[in-house]
Amino acid sequence: MSTVPTAGTGQESAPPAGASPPGAAPLGETHGTAASPRPGGRWLTRWSARVDGLTVLHRAFAAALLATLAVPAVSVPAGHRAVAVTASAFLPILAGLAVLAHRVAVRQAGARRDAEQEAAASHNQLQDLIDNTSAVIYMKRIDNGQYVLVNGEWERLFGVDRGRVISLTDQEVFPPALAEQLRANDLGVAKAGGTVQYEETAEVDAEIRTYISVKFPVKDSAGQPYAVCGISTDITERKQAEEEVRQLNAHLETRVRERTAELEASTRELDAFAYSVSHDLRAPLRSLHGFSDALLEDYIDVLDEEGRDYLRRIQHNVQRMGRMIDDLLNLSRATRAEIVRETVDLSGIAGEVLAELAAADPGRTVTTRIADDLRAYGDPQLIRMALHNLLANAWKFSSKRADPVIEVGRVTHGTEELYFVRDNGAGFDMQYAGKLFNAFQRLHPVAEFEGTGIGLAIVARVIRRHGGTISAHAEIGNGATFTFNLTSTARDDTPHPAPAALEGTIA
Repeated sequence: MSTVPTAGTGQESAPPAGASPPGAAPLGETHGTAASPRPGGRWLTRWSARVDGLTVLHRAFAAALLATLAVPAVSVPAGHRAVAVTASAFLPILAGLAVLAHRVAVRQAGARRDAEQEAAASHNQLQDLIDNTSAVIYMKRIDNGQYVLVNGEWERLFGVDRGRVISLTDQEVFPPALAEQLRANDLGVAKAGGTVQYEETAEVDAEIRTYISVKFPVKDSAGQPYAVCGISTDITERKQAEEEVRQLNAHLETRVRERTAELEASTRELDAFAYSVSHDLRAPLRSLHGFSDALLEDYIDVLDEEGRDYLRRIQHNVQRMGRMIDDLLNLSRATRAEIVRETVDLSGIAGEVLAELAAADPGRTVTTRIADDLRAYGDPQLIRMALHNLLANAWKFSSKRADPVIEVGRVTHGTEELYFVRDNGAGFDMQYAGKLFNAFQRLHPVAEFEGTGIGLAIVARVIRRHGGTISAHAEIGNGATFTFNLTSTARDDTPHPAPAALEGTIA
């Protein structure tokens, strides 16, 4: 039989006679009968008073345990004894459970404190990260548009402290029109459900700045968007540069139109000049040539040898003037003629030109070598003009050789296919090679070799109009090699190397 404390005294007394101890079922109860009220209620009240000083968790746990003491009466089958259990038997159990509950509460409080500290550290790290970037970063709620987060760059640009902006909306920070635009963009992101890019403007320090804003929705645990996060990059300088480029392009287009008009006017003047040269200048030349012929035929007996020599000189210069007019017209044609490209048989053209030169100079014997199947893509008339000038030069400058040789062929330099015209004639000094392709430039006196100094200028004009390049290699007394192509990726001022197999005198 246990004892219970008496309320208001420090002594113990026995329970009243006939009363069942706390937690014990009355003897004599039959199975299935209703439980009767327990007389230990006052003891339970005193025990509850002792746990009032515990924490809420402790009190809840203790209350649950004390409730177990209010055990209803238990029926005892016939022939069995009921054993009375007093409340004092539960005190060690209650004490142990209280200690266990306290330890659990302490552990939970420590885990909660650690989690809060870790969350605070993570938040600080994130804030440090976004504060140390030049982009403007912010987060706003979708439902009311209030700011949730901003970084240091946002504070610096818009002059609102982050502690104050958290409770504000765009309408309270920006002008109404801009605020409405920003709000509409945020709602558009929420509706799209994914990343969206906008070009937005904002007034900063009395200047309109332009931003590229990448916005995306932030979703809760249920997958529903509750906020919009934005990362805005200032592209004002880039937009200003684009505008400058646009203005420069517009100015350039205007200049191009003006220059095109000027060139068209110059072309018309050149056409008029070419017409004048072709018709107006040829008429007096024909008269000079005709009258000098008449003098030589009709008055040959009257004129002495000196007079006849004067007439022959007149005729010679008239012919030379005629050739110069032809060359000038060809140079003009090489510059102005529209290029009509097609596959051109260079071997065939070279053969025809050399046959014409041989027919015009039947007293000479020249060895010619033309590679088979030389083909190019270009304008056949202009290419024929260029080949005619190259071969005519080779024919002329090899005229003082006893064994003249002219060769037309092809070599490969890297990935480029090059064509060449080579002779074993007079050659020239390479220090003057830069003058070759300019009009009216001659490296040999007229008394030594006839010519107008325009032929190679025509060749260079034709080659360059086709997008190709041309270069020359020569040695005085051992001939010259002109190498060219009609389409090239090389720079115009990059000379072609002389093919090793063609260097030296052709035997």
